[in-house]
Amino acid sequence: MRGNKADPDAFRDRVVALTGAASGIGKALALELASRGAHLALADWNAEGLEEVRVAVERRGRHATAERLDVSDRDAVFAWAEASIAAHGHVDAIINNAGVTVADSFEAMSYEDFEWIMGVNFWGVVHGMKAFLPHFLRRDRGHLVTVSSVFGIIGYPGQAAYNATKFAVRGMTEAVRQELAGTNVHTLVVHPGGIKTNIVRNARFHRDAAGSQDKNESVAQFERVAKTTPEKAAEVILGAMARKEPRVLIGADAEIIDKTQRLFPVDYPKAIDRVIKLLDR
Repeated sequence: MRGNKADPDAFRDRVVALTGAASGIGKALALELASRGAHLALADWNAEGLEEVRVAVERRGRHATAERLDVSDRDAVFAWAEASIAAHGHVDAIINNAGVTVADSFEAMSYEDFEWIMGVNFWGVVHGMKAFLPHFLRRDRGHLVTVSSVFGIIGYPGQAAYNATKFAVRGMTEAVRQELAGTNVHTLVVHPGGIKTNIVRNARFHRDAAGSQDKNESVAQFERVAKTTPEKAAEVILGAMARKEPRVLIGADAEIIDKTQRLFPVDYPKAIDRVIKLLDR
């Protein structure tokens, strides 16, 4: 489907709601969308970073609203959706981008950490989709975009909770896509590989896959293997939206991991470890 040509004006004067907009992929998406003529309804927990992005969008001549938001709070997400529709007149897309991670073994991980990551990564996506879908169905148009991960394709030690959320997002989005067949509401699930963001730096870190409790080394390793910029990730996501693709992988590492899992559905861990070692140079 990547051979389909995307409309260069696909986002002009469209209104896009975006969570996790203050940094990383979310910030890059906001700025690229504004450059392509879109208006933004922005949300993030980081109020200071969010305001900086709002100002940057408006400097590009686009209208932006911004709200500090905990996506795990269902009532707050629904209120944000209603406020965004009221402020902009309508919304054409929701990109459920907000995400966090926890590094720990399954045995040692606390229920508090499990509930925290599920609240943001899974329930946050559920709330975003549920809040905007009725609006899209009434208009018979819209984009439901969810950000999963390559860890929604493979399991990885020390990331059991993160895996659980990202596999859940993938499965839910694929089911909803089938339920919406025959409508003009498009779903897209995104599987980024290593993206140069602060997700690991900002993680609740306890121990990595090898059992090390050295967060600085874990962050350093991630930064060595993360080859794709947030700006490139944003470009790929928007291209997939414009072409109405149902699924997109971001980065050569994501492509390799996806192919490896297909070839070795049970024995992929050894092959994936070799890929990571090659990237970690």
